[in-house]
Amino acid sequence: MPQPELIMSSHPGFALAVHGGAGTIPREDANSSRTTSHHEGLRRALAAGREILMVGGNALDAVTQAVAALEDDPLFNAGRGSVFTAAGTQEMDASVMDGIEHRAGAVAGIFGPRNPILAARAVMERSNHVLLIAEGALAFCRAQGIVFAEPGYFYDEKRWRQLQDDLEERRTGQIRGESSGHGTVGAVARDRCGNLAAATSTGGMTGKVAGRVGDSPIIGAGTYADNATCAVSATGHGEFFMLYGAAFEVAARLRYARQSLERAAREVIDGLAAIGGSGGVVAVDHSGALALPFSTAGMYRGYVLEGEPICTAIYDEPYQIGS
Repeated sequence: MPQPELIMSSHPGFALAVHGGAGTIPREDANSSRTTSHHEGLRRALAAGREILMVGGNALDAVTQAVAALEDDPLFNAGRGSVFTAAGTQEMDASVMDGIEHRAGAVAGIFGPRNPILAARAVMERSNHVLLIAEGALAFCRAQGIVFAEPGYFYDEKRWRQLQDDLEERRTGQIRGESSGHGTVGAVARDRCGNLAAATSTGGMTGKVAGRVGDSPIIGAGTYADNATCAVSATGHGEFFMLYGAAFEVAARLRYARQSLERAAREVIDGLAAIGGSGGVVAVDHSGALALPFSTAGMYRGYVLEGEPICTAIYDEPYQIGS
C-alpha cells in the first residue's frame, strides 16, 4: 500500500495541490505518451493556480482555475473528458468551498456548461443555495451567463469505448476488477493570507445509472474547507466517501482529535479502503502542509509550494519536477 505523503511548506507562503483521479492505472503504461500527457495536464492545472497565488490572489480563485484547467483536458474524467452513463449520456457534478466563512456551491447531474466548476462557483456566489441539480441548475447557469459548449465538445471516443466495454462485461457476467472508467479532479490551496479553499469536479462512473450522484458535489463528503483546520478534495468510490463523510472526517480529526494532517488523511483513506471504498484525497492545512494519500494502484496528483517547482506523480514513486 502506498505510504503516507506529507509535504511541508518551509515558510508561510502559498501551497496548492491537485488530483486527477485515483484507480487502476497500469504501470506498463508508465512510459507511454499518454502518461506523459497526464503529467503535462497536471502541470498546466498547477500552473494556472500558481499564477493566481503568485500575485497575491486568493485560494478560492486558485482552486477554481486549477480545476477548470483539468475539466478542459479530455484525459481527465471531468468536463470535456467525462465518462458516459449506462444510457449513453454524460452527467457532471462539481463543488467548491471557501474556508473563510464556510461558503459553498455545487451542481449535480448537469450537461452543457463548459466548466461545471464555474457553475458551482456561481451557485455559491449568486444564489442563496448550496446545491442545484439537473434542469434547475442548467436554467440557473443560463440566467447567470455561464458559458455552455455544444454536445460534441464533451464527446470522447475513448470514454465511449469504455462504456461499451462496461456494458459487454455486464452482459456476459464477467467479473470486473477496479474500474479505470471513473475518476475525479480536484484542488486544494492555502493562499498567502492563510485562507483555504477546495474544489472538486467529475463525470462520475462509467455505466452509472442515469441520475446517480456521487460524493464530488456533496459538501463534507468529496469537498470541504475550513480555515481553522484544512481543505480536502477527494476521489474514489463515491458511495463510501458519502456514507462516511470523508472530507469532513479529515477536518474533524484535526479539530477534535488534534491529529496531524498526515495522520488524519491517511487514517481516513485506509479506513475507507478496509470496507471497500478505495480512493484518495489531496489536503492542505492551515499551516500550509499538504497530504496526498491514496489506497489505489495510483493517483494522478501534484503540488506546488511558493518559490518551488511544480511536482507531479502517478504511482507510489518520486515526484517528477516540472516548471
